[in-house]
Amino acid sequence: MALNDAKVKAAKPRDAAYKLTDSGQLYLHVTPAGGKHWRMNYTFGRSASGKPAQKTLTIGAYPIVSLGEAREARDQAKRVLMEGRDPALAKKEKRAVRSAAAINTFQVVGDRWFEKKSGWSLAKRDAWYEQHGSARVRDAHNWSSPNAGWSAVHSDDVLKSLRRDAYPAIGKMPMVDIDTARILELLHAVERRGAIETALRLRQRISDIFTFGIAAGICSVDPAPVSLTKVLATKPKAKKQPSIIDGTQDNDERVRRVRELLKKCEAKRTRAGTKFALRLLALTAVRPGEIAGARWDELEDLDGPAPLWRIPSARMKGDKDRKEEAGGDHLVPLSRQAVEVLKALEQVSGRYALLFPSERHSHRPISENTLRALLIRAGYYQTHVPHGFRAAFSTIMNELPDRQDGDRAVVDLMLAHVPKDKVEAAYNRAAYMPRRRELAQEWADLLIVDLDPPASQLGRPVRYAATGPGEADDASEG
Repeated sequence: MALNDAKVKAAKPRDAAYKLTDSGQLYLHVTPAGGKHWRMNYTFGRSASGKPAQKTLTIGAYPIVSLGEAREARDQAKRVLMEGRDPALAKKEKRAVRSAAAINTFQVVGDRWFEKKSGWSLAKRDAWYEQHGSARVRDAHNWSSPNAGWSAVHSDDVLKSLRRDAYPAIGKMPMVDIDTARILELLHAVERRGAIETALRLRQRISDIFTFGIAAGICSVDPAPVSLTKVLATKPKAKKQPSIIDGTQDNDERVRRVRELLKKCEAKRTRAGTKFALRLLALTAVRPGEIAGARWDELEDLDGPAPLWRIPSARMKGDKDRKEEAGGDHLVPLSRQAVEVLKALEQVSGRYALLFPSERHSHRPISENTLRALLIRAGYYQTHVPHGFRAAFSTIMNELPDRQDGDRAVVDLMLAHVPKDKVEAAYNRAAYMPRRRELAQEWADLLIVDLDPPASQLGRPVRYAATGPGEADDASEG
């Protein structure tokens, strides 16, 4: 007679173990200590004597496994037998899969994917951060493999997004337990803080990690497919970097505005090094990050006829190929006024490796936000940012009268714009240097009018006293 719940519950321990039989070889094994365990007898394969081998499948303990659940397990075992497989071995394999799933969490697989795709060592990367901080990540080379697929900057960006947004939410979850609803919850949380583009990039990275997991046999489904973007917010259009020349078509007015901006900024009380950084940025029209990471050993021939700033290709904007390009350094001819800035700057930071070290940590560069803050204090909030000098240089120089044929291409070279033709780009890295030097000097002569010599900034007050004239009353001070 088949068992029922009342009989199973009423089974009491005896001096010796015994069993209560259900149907289909299922029975309840009751121990003298009172333990109740569901088991199933079956035959599979042959014994050493050639007879059918008698085996027992342990299903689970009562009441954790109910009578109904035990019968479902029995029926599943019979289906496995019909497929010609051993139910006990199938159970062991399933347990191994569950154990592997618990080990293969999203963070474990994500870190494995990151090292494989990027070619960077996480252990070495974290050790680098401990010693240097994030500011010098562009200079990091010793924690990559010879076959690094990503630049240091891109690798750093990818890892930060995973550690900031993905790992806290799903990092400890087994890959096989993460579904689309959970991914959407995570991405919507990123969207709610206004990071629309970050959410879109994060979806792609999560999808790549699951694709990696599928190839490794860790999971079978990607819960973050590209179709998920249909329910995410639309990527906003990139905003143009504001420049002081915006809104005017008159070139003389553009020049006047840039001159006035420099004068107002240099009248503010702040460190001389910060003012030097802003003036050098305006004179060279390089990217703000290239100024922030500038090093003294990148400068050549400051006392000679052809002073030059050689920015290593590894510090330039672009993909891995661009950064590792032989002869791909960006050459910046230095005007007389730029050299004057550097000569004055030597008295401030000449003993350090960096031109513009952080105030607190000399081995770390100045923050790019330092220059932005100076512009804001000078009254240029949302009307000019450090990057805006590049637009000013390009527009003003291209619209000056008496331009030579080919000057527009030369200006693009001076701005280190990345052309589509990489062969031509490599050929032109050092091309047109005489003309580039002429244009750099012409630009400097336009800008540096009625400004105090750089050396005069040395020793000036860098802050306002608690009493006396305040910043609003001190706007005219140079």
